[in-house]
Amino acid sequence: MSDDSQEKSGSGRRPLTLRKTETGAVKQSFPHGRTKTVVVEKKRRVRAPGDGTPAAAADAAPAKPARKTAAPAKPKTTRTVGTDASGKPKVLRQLSEQEQKARAAVLARAKKEAEEKAKREAAEREERERRAAEEKARLEEARKKAEEDEQKRKAESEAREKAEAAARQALEKEEQERKGKQPGKGGKPQREDDDSDDGDNRGGKKFSADEDNPLSALGGRIKQKRNFGATNESKAKEPPKRRTGRLTIAKALEDDERQRSLASVKRAREKEKANRAKRGQNSEKQTREVTIPDLITVQELAQRMAMRSTDLIRELMKQGQMVQANATLDADTAQLIVEDLGHSVKRVSESDVEDGLIAEANPDAERVSRPPVVTIMGHVDHGKTSLLDALRQTNVVEGEAGGITQHIGAYQVKAPDGKLISFLDTPGHAAFTSMRARGANVTDIVIIVVAADDGVMPQTIESINHAKAAGVPMIIAINKIDKPNVDPNRVKTELLQYEVQVESMGGEVQDIEVSALKRMNLDGLLEAIQLQAELLELTADADRQPYGTVVEAQLDKGRGSVSTLLVQEGTLKRGDIVVVGAEWGKVRALIDDQGHQVKEAGPSKPIEILGLNGVPEPGDQFAVVEHEARAREVAEYRARKKREKANAATSGTSLEQMMAQLQDAEIKDLPIVLKGDVQGSVEAIVGSLQKMANKEVRVRVLHTGVGAISESDVILAEASKAPVIGFNVRANKQAREEAERSGVEIRYYSVIYDLIDDIKGTLTGMLDPELRETFLGNAEILEVFNVSKVGKVAGCRVTDGQVKRGSKVRLLRDNVVIHEGELSQLKRFKDDVNEVPAGQECGMSFANYDDLKVGDVIECFDVERVERTLESVA
Repeated sequence: MSDDSQEKSGSGRRPLTLRKTETGAVKQSFPHGRTKTVVVEKKRRVRAPGDGTPAAAADAAPAKPARKTAAPAKPKTTRTVGTDASGKPKVLRQLSEQEQKARAAVLARAKKEAEEKAKREAAEREERERRAAEEKARLEEARKKAEEDEQKRKAESEAREKAEAAARQALEKEEQERKGKQPGKGGKPQREDDDSDDGDNRGGKKFSADEDNPLSALGGRIKQKRNFGATNESKAKEPPKRRTGRLTIAKALEDDERQRSLASVKRAREKEKANRAKRGQNSEKQTREVTIPDLITVQELAQRMAMRSTDLIRELMKQGQMVQANATLDADTAQLIVEDLGHSVKRVSESDVEDGLIAEANPDAERVSRPPVVTIMGHVDHGKTSLLDALRQTNVVEGEAGGITQHIGAYQVKAPDGKLISFLDTPGHAAFTSMRARGANVTDIVIIVVAADDGVMPQTIESINHAKAAGVPMIIAINKIDKPNVDPNRVKTELLQYEVQVESMGGEVQDIEVSALKRMNLDGLLEAIQLQAELLELTADADRQPYGTVVEAQLDKGRGSVSTLLVQEGTLKRGDIVVVGAEWGKVRALIDDQGHQVKEAGPSKPIEILGLNGVPEPGDQFAVVEHEARAREVAEYRARKKREKANAATSGTSLEQMMAQLQDAEIKDLPIVLKGDVQGSVEAIVGSLQKMANKEVRVRVLHTGVGAISESDVILAEASKAPVIGFNVRANKQAREEAERSGVEIRYYSVIYDLIDDIKGTLTGMLDPELRETFLGNAEILEVFNVSKVGKVAGCRVTDGQVKRGSKVRLLRDNVVIHEGELSQLKRFKDDVNEVPAGQECGMSFANYDDLKVGDVIECFDVERVERTLESVA
């Protein structure tokens, strides 16, 4: 090692040393004249022993930095460390076959990635170039359009300026001609040579016309400025007049111009006014189209006819109506006045806001086939919901309280051939008549479900009547044929009493025997529905403005107002603005019968929507409008009409209404506050409670609503001394605490039977009992005795029946009742007895009555109190 060092040092190169750094001094300058010298060391890199030549080359050329490459250095196939005696590098080991394959795979993958990166960069570069070209073309088109608009505006401006200039020249020419024709003083016209002068020459003095004075166009005598620059040699100059009056600053500063007096201005205005009135009389009267609403004031009507309100009041006075400017006229009176004055009338009403809400059908539009809407109706517990569960392969019955349907449901079922059928499930209880009527009105086909073991029942008859009133075809489904000893022919025979003749008996109404429990003949029922739908040829326009009907509505705590709609025409989409009765809103979500959110709902599809500002009434029609302003206007109009109708029902102004209110005051009321889960159930309960009313008692519903019982409901019930009824809802914590403090009773129900029975029992208890008399016997007075400290005592003989102590008695004299009271004492001989039979004698005395005579007859009877029922009261 030392020999090699000596050889290298002797060859003229710098000898190797242990120093690895180079030092230098740098002077630093700071503010305020301060400086500092620091030592800077530069460290040198240490090379490996075998890298002497490259290191020396790097030291010799430090200015050229090494070129950095992004790709990693390629691994070598051999590893070498040092050299051998011949100067060749020593090979430590070679790569194995597996390592070579891995190296080749890595290289291939890197190459593939580089190619993909190059392709991606080329595609991005092409996309950027395409976008730049499109943007350039768009900017060029916008620039050209802006230039065309600017040229068009310039042309219009030039044409308008030319027209204005021509009109101004024509007006100036007309004014000059009119001034030239005006006679001067003394009735002589002006000389033609005076028209050539720029000013006016009056009395030898020059006056210049004031073009800026607006009164110069009114005509008459106009004072103008003197033209002191012009002189008149024919008349000597007048000496200046002496200043009179007090000298003020204003007088000292004003010039010698003559100002027009107020009287002259007033005369000119009156003259112009008279000329204008004269021109108006000569011109023809202008006829206008006057819009007349339901109610309009006199002043507003005068403004619409472009006349003064005093003139209109004068016309009304001629017709015998003494009114003022702020008086209100009805539409008929206003129309008569307008027509008398020669104008045309356009009648408008407040209800016009609903015109065009549902657009007319386009006969040229393309109509597509739609699924049929089928309503299942029938008596309670005849298996309507079970049949629908069998078709849908669900189990809705288990979740129903009391095992009966109390809500109207809307579902869609896919038939075996893939076609859809929409079903509406209606309750069978007698209280849900309105629900069944709504279901019949919006449906295409009605299925009457009749239990084979029960036959035709009252609600079955009602469902048949609803279907006939709606004019829709019926299908009779005879259910529960799996039960033993059932006879479907008995059901078919009973239907003949109500003019329903099935096909098996020679009629036109289809009849299907099914079993919902055993799932028997369900395909036959679906085939019958599809056959009837094909005969009806049901189509709809899916591209028109959507509208439909509200099937059910409720208030959900987490989601707000939830309404079930049946789309009849068009396609309802998320984001549409809808008007539903007196409510409106923007559709925030669409949910189908399976609970999945969808983006749109086509014709005949039942759908739940979220986003309304309130809970609509079931049966209301919904429609989609263009913007929120129209929706708000229609909803406010309907809500106002609803309030007016409710107020008109409670206010009494006529004599008949006052008599009805006096009769109502004698009726005992049972006030209640009712809250339910859905609007349809609340409507059915209110209808059932109102049917219980009679001439003595009735139910007065203070407030109805959908949703949980709130604190305000409890406060209202406390003020009216009424209970709170909750149907399938519960009270929140604040409402429960308020009810405990105020002592308000809250009753919860889940089955409509129990609610109606409890209210009926309460009303029955409010009825006054019926008093019934039971005849006991008659007694004749034989003698009247005066007993001290007791009064008069009648000695009697019982002639008929028996007499009891404590019973009611009547005193008859010549068969006329002169007293009715109670029997205070009954004695036989000297002993008090409870009763005396016929044929025996006894002594009797009346309570607080002594007018007894021989020959009077005493009638004895008992009064029995009999409790009455609501059915017994007519």
